[in-house]
Amino acid sequence: MLRGVFQRFLHRLAFTAPGGFHIRTWLHKLRGVHMGKNVWISRWVYIDELHPEAVTIGDNSSIGLRTSIFTHFYWGSQRSREFAGPVSIEENVFIGPHCVILPKVRIGRGAVIKAGTVVTRDVPPETFWGPPQAGPLARITVPLTAEHSYEEFVSGLRPLRKKSQNPTPKT
Repeated sequence: MLRGVFQRFLHRLAFTAPGGFHIRTWLHKLRGVHMGKNVWISRWVYIDELHPEAVTIGDNSSIGLRTSIFTHFYWGSQRSREFAGPVSIEENVFIGPHCVILPKVRIGRGAVIKAGTVVTRDVPPETFWGPPQAGPLARITVPLTAEHSYEEFVSGLRPLRKKSQNPTPKT
């Protein structure tokens, strides 16, 4: 328990401390994050509070302002309903501000993640990655709550049909 309290204390310090190349990276390394050389961590970056050791950040990478990196989701006190896995950010990666990196993701060497992107799957090396304009994607039939697993939620999604970009004119 004492270790957990200390981990959270270090996390709070790293969240707002000055020094993106030095102090913040050093604090995250103390927490257990595996980090290469010349890594920049912006202010207000959340790196998983419970499992920092499941995060790897390669040399010469930059993590943008207010980015969140998750290695787990626990549904309340039921740890049997968890979605967890490591996050690997390879070398020379740039992650823009306000991104969310979800569990079980690998971001390939030299990739650039567009600001505001939610990364849900692996990003190939040397790829510019980001969303098109936001909009409805699917109808939800199973809620994402403690009563249902993440897999049940995903299997209950019903994709919405996209309207044609260039409808043919009626004659």
